Amino acid sequence: MGLSACGGGDDSGASKTVRVTLANHVWTENIKQALPEFEKQTGLKVELTQLGEDQLSDQYNVKLNAGSGDIDVMMYRPLQEGKLFAKNKYLADLSDKVKSNADWDFADFQAGPVEATTYEGKPVGVPIITEQEVLYYRKDLLAKAGLTAPPKTLDELKAAAVKIKAAEPGVAGFVARTGKSPAVTQFSSFLYSFGGDFVDASGKAAVNSDAAKQAYAFYGGLIRENGPANVSTDMSWPEAMAIFTQGKAAFYTEANSLYKNATDPAKSKVSDTVGFAPFPAGPAGSKPYNIPSWALGINDSSKNQSNAWTFIEWATSKAQTLAQQKSGVPGARTSVWANPEGTASYPKDLVDAIAASTAGGVAHDRPVVVKVAEAREIVGQPIVDAIAGKDPAAAADTANEAFQKFLDDEAK
Repeated sequence: MGLSACGGGDDSGASKTVRVTLANHVWTENIKQALPEFEKQTGLKVELTQLGEDQLSDQYNVKLNAGSGDIDVMMYRPLQEGKLFAKNKYLADLSDKVKSNADWDFADFQAGPVEATTYEGKPVGVPIITEQEVLYYRKDLLAKAGLTAPPKTLDELKAAAVKIKAAEPGVAGFVARTGKSPAVTQFSSFLYSFGGDFVDASGKAAVNSDAAKQAYAFYGGLIRENGPANVSTDMSWPEAMAIFTQGKAAFYTEANSLYKNATDPAKSKVSDTVGFAPFPAGPAGSKPYNIPSWALGINDSSKNQSNAWTFIEWATSKAQTLAQQKSGVPGARTSVWANPEGTASYPKDLVDAIAASTAGGVAHDRPVVVKVAEAREIVGQPIVDAIAGKDPAAAADTANEAFQKFLDDEAK
């Protein structure tokens, strides 16, 4: 694919130096190793700033808010700050750029991640790293319980969890995140699979719909009745993963991006017996999230947008996406997932589970709002209440009222 260091757009003051701000991530380390090739190919120089997530957010808040043009390309989290950045016009509209190179092939990107990097019908980012929710399970415990295949539905998951917990002292049938905010993203797939969502088609709060109430009750009950003894309601993924990898749970629903914690013998006592399956179907089918955890965008205040796009086009090309995926970073390109080279380093059952998730995956794993942290606290409360044995329907009604007020305030 040919890359050019020139292009359309009013880049008065365009510089041969592209200033790129990236997060600390394996993706970034891989890109850094490939930069000399990009610089040689294009004649551009990349000035890289690499920061931890909190520092990155702080820098964006200060610089973007001030309208500073000294960031050209920015790595950002579409579902954490994407709506805020797009609403504040920090992200350039990429509509013309994504159509400018047929070889680069924007149509190759999966629908869910593209939806998550689109604002008011316009692409404002290009997804670089994806996540889907899958079912982690113990093959040995299933075999011992006489189960020939992992559960395909949530009802089957519950029945299997009950059976294994009864037969295996000290082993939970199921484990998952329980903390009010951390659980929201993984609960979301249960919510969608029951036919619900955080907001309805008209944008109103919907966490007390019948489907949502059923999802809260199911998730909370599954953990309360089949989870670890004396389960706490403040677990995020490291605590839940530790229970699974120490051999203390049969089933675990979690982001596929964390799978190496379960398959690495240095970290996991169950590495040789862990299996992966698609997210089990609820009344509305299997509807896990399929999201971009990170994307690249162009600072709308940059005077170097053509060259910034040249960098993004290269960093998100089929060749770079394949190289990233071979090193274990799941990308958003359909062609790379279809390429045996792109999946060779992943367990085969995980590849199959991911393939099942990408087709009908939902493009968000939390409310799509500006103040994401606040929203998660509100919609996560009924999860905690359901786990604690309180009335999930009443908790959902209370949360819905608070969430609607939150949405109304945000719309002002």
